[in-house]
Amino acid sequence: MEDRIVRAISTDGRVKAAAVYTRALTERARNIHRLTPVATAALGRALAGASMMGNALKGQGESLTLQIKGGGPLGTVLAVSDAAGNVRGYVQNGSVDLPLRADGKLDVGGAVGREGTLTVIKDLGLKEPYVGTVDLLGGEIAEDIAAYFVESEQIPSACGLGVLVDRDRSVLAAGGYLIQLLPGAGEDTIAKVEGGIYAAPSVTALLRRDPDPARLLRAVLSDFELEILETAPVEYRCYCSRERMERALMSLGSAELEDMLRERDGAELTCQFCDKVQVFSGDELRAMAAALKAKGR
Repeated sequence: MEDRIVRAISTDGRVKAAAVYTRALTERARNIHRLTPVATAALGRALAGASMMGNALKGQGESLTLQIKGGGPLGTVLAVSDAAGNVRGYVQNGSVDLPLRADGKLDVGGAVGREGTLTVIKDLGLKEPYVGTVDLLGGEIAEDIAAYFVESEQIPSACGLGVLVDRDRSVLAAGGYLIQLLPGAGEDTIAKVEGGIYAAPSVTALLRRDPDPARLLRAVLSDFELEILETAPVEYRCYCSRERMERALMSLGSAELEDMLRERDGAELTCQFCDKVQVFSGDELRAMAAALKAKGR
């Protein structure tokens, strides 16, 4: 099955939820960045979480960035989603490897770190983006996303994320769910949500058995009748271009460009999201510097 996201609401109007299947896009991220299994798991979880959060945005051109700085050996984990749920991302140190936990699972919390912050940046096309930051609970990412919604947006939430990596390091299954209570939900609704989560198998076990994210939601919210509101494909999508990289170079200013010319008579820029390389000749840099000087920059 292709990667896809679903959004749903309970027929009693008390719970809204999203789920996403992201095996292919997580595998693409692994290949682009040449990640170790624990780095794949960490970035894959962040990409799935960002996809569900970004897909909730309303306007075309809006985006959401999920930035995790936990103080662990992976360094920064960053995922960016557009308003459709298409994502891109990277980890700062993708070659990090750690021993498995005592239970035999990848030590994502140890790799991410547990002393730091999760920051959500929403670019809604306004003058300033919305920025919300919370302290990490454990670095496993799913519970940290839930904590963000509770602390920053006052929305009681539950999140489950998972990435299953094969012995050859390829991704067998990936995805997750995000469940949120709507106004009017009481203790009985909370008990039903919690009961369904505890009774359900893990995210990766469910997706390995059936990659349909709608069935993942129905398994976790087994005590609710759900109405599926939307189903849409998602993918790993980078928006880099030569024009964007040229703008990035010009933003450095003429003095910095002239320094680059003295050092190596050209520039080679690599996109941090897709590793695409753009080469700018010395003549191109000189033209940029001249244009900036004419503008007093």
